Amino acid sequence: MSAQKDRWVSSFSFLLFCASSIPRRGSARLLQELSPQEYFSSLQAGRASLAYFSHHASPGAQPFLEQIENSAEALQDYGISVVKVNCRKEDVSRYCGKENTLRKAYLFRGSMLIREFPTDALFDVNSVVANVLFALLFNEVKYVETLADLQNIENALKGRSNMVFTYVPATGTAEHRAVMEAAFVYGTVHQFVLTTEATLLRDTGDDEPDVVSARLLFCHCQRATDLAQPCRRTAMGQALTMLNIHRHLKLMGAPLVTEVAEDPEKVSTVHLQLGLPLVFILSQKETYEADRRTAEFVAWQLLGKAGVALLSRDLVDLNILLRSNVALKTPDEGVPVKYLVLEDTDEVITLVEDKSKVGQIQEEEEEEEEEDEDEKQNNNQDIQDDQVVEAVSRDKKRELPLEQILVLTEETFHSALLETARTVVLFYASWEAVSLAVLRSYTEVADHLKGTQGVLLAQVNCWDWPGVCAKENVTQFPTIKIYEKGERWVMYDGMWGTEELTSFIMLSRVSCPLKLATIEEAEGYLRGEFPSELSSYHHTSVLGVFSTATSEAREAFEEAGNILSGHVTMGMYFEDDALALSRKYAVSPPALLLARSGGQSVEGIALSKQSAQDMVRMIRYELLDVFPEITVQNLPRYLQLRKPFLILFSDGDIGEMESEEMLKLAKGRPRQVFVACWLNLKKTPVGRGVLKVYFATVPSLPLLLWVNLHAGGQVFQFPSEQTITEMNVLSWLERLKAGLEIPSSTLSEEDWKPPLPAYDFLRMMETAVPEVPLHPSHHHGDTLVPKKPGGDTTVREEPSQETKAEKGGSPGRDLRGTAPRLAAREKQGKRHSEL
Repeated sequence: MSAQKDRWVSSFSFLLFCASSIPRRGSARLLQELSPQEYFSSLQAGRASLAYFSHHASPGAQPFLEQIENSAEALQDYGISVVKVNCRKEDVSRYCGKENTLRKAYLFRGSMLIREFPTDALFDVNSVVANVLFALLFNEVKYVETLADLQNIENALKGRSNMVFTYVPATGTAEHRAVMEAAFVYGTVHQFVLTTEATLLRDTGDDEPDVVSARLLFCHCQRATDLAQPCRRTAMGQALTMLNIHRHLKLMGAPLVTEVAEDPEKVSTVHLQLGLPLVFILSQKETYEADRRTAEFVAWQLLGKAGVALLSRDLVDLNILLRSNVALKTPDEGVPVKYLVLEDTDEVITLVEDKSKVGQIQEEEEEEEEEDEDEKQNNNQDIQDDQVVEAVSRDKKRELPLEQILVLTEETFHSALLETARTVVLFYASWEAVSLAVLRSYTEVADHLKGTQGVLLAQVNCWDWPGVCAKENVTQFPTIKIYEKGERWVMYDGMWGTEELTSFIMLSRVSCPLKLATIEEAEGYLRGEFPSELSSYHHTSVLGVFSTATSEAREAFEEAGNILSGHVTMGMYFEDDALALSRKYAVSPPALLLARSGGQSVEGIALSKQSAQDMVRMIRYELLDVFPEITVQNLPRYLQLRKPFLILFSDGDIGEMESEEMLKLAKGRPRQVFVACWLNLKKTPVGRGVLKVYFATVPSLPLLLWVNLHAGGQVFQFPSEQTITEMNVLSWLERLKAGLEIPSSTLSEEDWKPPLPAYDFLRMMETAVPEVPLHPSHHHGDTLVPKKPGGDTTVREEPSQETKAEKGGSPGRDLRGTAPRLAAREKQGKRHSEL
């Protein structure tokens, strides 16, 4: 239970507080002190700021200033700056001239005054954050005083959206702040409604006798269609803290009933991840409809306390008693699923509620211990499940050297692109872990490229300037685009390492393909001498040779160069003497010349394909190493070939003899059969883990294996008593083909799934890959004409409409059903852009 709770606590802590990991320039003091002229000249459109105008001789304002300064860091996490404006004694302006004005704080968005706050209303950090966010989130949070106002909002939302109705005894409290911070995150997903009227809470039918405490009700209006009936409500049973609200909203957004068709031991839902049990209603085909109604009835009774799943006996082979009709899975690790025989739904509900009372006491004790520990650690975030998040969280106090990177705003974006021949722009979100990790790599790239002529590195924080990112069609974070004089752009889609980014930027500076005018230039290009500034950024040169009669192939080659720009160096020669150049390498135009290792070997390849897409595929394939060293970075390229691996594991560099023999295998055997490669365990230590999966322990090295990941998963080990020679290996492969060798191990057919859907980065990569396989390079834009962002984000389908079982009493004692159907997707809210 504790591990599960830690997981959602740390995840949500990151979501709301990652902004605090942004390195801050200058002094640690976040409260700025400016003169009136400096303050008003620094205001930026769309940016919010809280200002207090003060005379130096105002000792009574000191307690208020202390609270304002204590709130500066919390407000900065939401993009709100806090400023103390020092007024001169003789100043008679609007904000400095009157004594009563000096007893107020002012909230501006840009130069527009949003709200005035009496200083006695901002008495601590909670009141400052709560009141400032309340003023800014006027669209996301409606304030109501009467039941009629609440019903009007409720009726307007029916069939469209859900409502989060909260009661707080007074504004400016810790509970009020928690609600505002939740609205900041979920305000575009649900409609928030707030009241401080205790009578209104009673009028809604709330059964809680203690109206002194703050309360939160989730109103399921999206499912409601009858205007005469109020929306179904689910109260949050915990105290109004930010984490508890997040937890409750996650539970309310989960499918009412999840239909599963796999072993319950393998099932994971949001309820289990949040430390709640999961109830399985065992179903069969004949009674599916009745069992579905039973599951929905139980789910409404246990909403917020447990999840409910409908499990088909017909689709899952369970070794259990036929009489069992309910299963219970707890979030505790190592505890098996319990299969039970229950008489009616009341027994299911009692089983869960009794167990949850014991768990609730344990959770409260653990929360108290965690809060004490958090205070000792100066509110450092918990360790995250995701390694990127963890690294960013641990390293958040290290200030990044951003001097070489230009910060762009809505006002400076387009003008900056026109000033330099090539502008590299990083679009990132300051609250997102991968963005912050890439920002670190980006600063290292800026250091490498310091002094490079014609290249400007810039950044846009999409949290501060969502309009810029929307116009540039930035739909995911982080994104890097390279603009050429504000006319064309190339989007980077490679790995986020410093070396890869630097290489891409430098290679994209040169035309692709580069048109060569003489045979001398073409020969120099093949030797890696031309252009000289790129000699250290590539290993293989690709030269297309065309005659005047091959214009169609030349045009396709030029288009392929546009696609591969930044990833490959490509040259093109089509002068009258192109035939002489091609004959030197025993090919006829149209042809490709591939120069590896600085022109020491040049390979001629006839161009039989005429389309640009075919050329891209061929060039990418030909650029793969003949006998590659497998690393974490290049493994996806070779996996995409979907061929068996003949892989040599070595504890360091492989010997000269093994290298020569393996190279013969790679060259002498058709490359369409398998991938001959090797892995250095010293440079790529994850290889030890791979070997442990194959053999339980790491065997003696070097070790030659045949691994077919894409067909059967069988692993064969080359006999250790034999020398690795071309003839020995080929003979062994023939035995494998004939079925005369026994596999050393067979990999499990179980899917390698991520721990959570949000960590399924491989599927994200597959979704991003366009038509061309083997990692197509990038996309081109014609001009900087603003583009509308893509379609709406995916909307999760709500559960089915209320059934008779929900409106009436218990649907009966029979707890069975069927249907292997996945529940609807979780609704994805658009990012808040109010600030």
